[in-house]
Amino acid sequence: MNELINTAVVTGGASGLGQALVSKLSANGVKVTVLDRHDGPRHASVRYVMCDVTSEAEVKKALSESAEQFGAARLIVNCAGVGKNARLLGRKGVHTLELFREVMEVNVLGTFNVLRLAAEQLIDLPLTENGQRGVIINISSIAAFDGQIGQAAYSASKAAVAGMTLPLARELGKHAIRVVTICPGVFMTPMVEAHVSQDVLDGLLQNAAWPQRPGKPEEFADFVMAVAANPMVNGETIRLDGGLRMPPL
Repeated sequence: MNELINTAVVTGGASGLGQALVSKLSANGVKVTVLDRHDGPRHASVRYVMCDVTSEAEVKKALSESAEQFGAARLIVNCAGVGKNARLLGRKGVHTLELFREVMEVNVLGTFNVLRLAAEQLIDLPLTENGQRGVIINISSIAAFDGQIGQAAYSASKAAVAGMTLPLARELGKHAIRVVTICPGVFMTPMVEAHVSQDVLDGLLQNAAWPQRPGKPEEFADFVMAVAANPMVNGETIRLDGGLRMPPL
C-alpha cells in the first residue's frame, strides 16, 4: 500500500460512490473515518460519524476524534453532496431560492468546510518518505461542464468545486499537500437505479465515446486510489466518464 494511504476521511461514504470507495480502502487495510448523515455497511477499520459537513463544530469534532482513534488522515475525499434538480421556470413556478441555497450549501460550502479543516491538520504532519503530507480529492461532476436543463443549481455547485481546485493546489503546494477534483459521469449507484429509467439511461449513454455503459462504482474507487498514489497528479480536474458529453435534456 502506498505510504500516503494508511488512514483516510471520506465524506458521504455511507452510500453510492463514497461507499464503494470506503469498501475499497477497507479491503486494502486503510483505516477510514466516514462523515455522513447516515450509517453504512460495516467494514474492518471503518468508523462512521454522524456529521453535517456544513457545520464547523461537527466537522472539527469528527476530524479530531478520527485523528485520536486512527491517527491523522493523509487522504481526504469529499463525496458528500446532493443532486436536487428543478427548472428555472417549472410547472410549479419559479425555481426557489431555498433549493438553490441547499444545493450550494451542501455541495460547495460543505466541501470547502471539510477541506479547510482537514488542511489545517495536514500542515502539521511530518513529510512522508516521498515528501508529501497529504492529498485532498474533491468529487464534482461532468454536470459542471455540460449540465442539463433543470440542473442549474447542481451544475453551478459542481462548477464551483472544480473552480477551487487549482487555487487551492497552488496555495497548499508549499505545504506538500495536493488538491485534485474528479468529475464522474454516469455510474450505476442505487440512486441512479432508483430514479433514472432504462430509456433515459440508454439515451444518455449513446453520447459516450466508449464504453457506452454506466461506470461501475468500483471503477470510481480504483481511480481515486490511483490519484492518491501518484504524487504528480495535482491541481487537476479530471473527468471520469467514458467520453460522455451530456445532451441538453
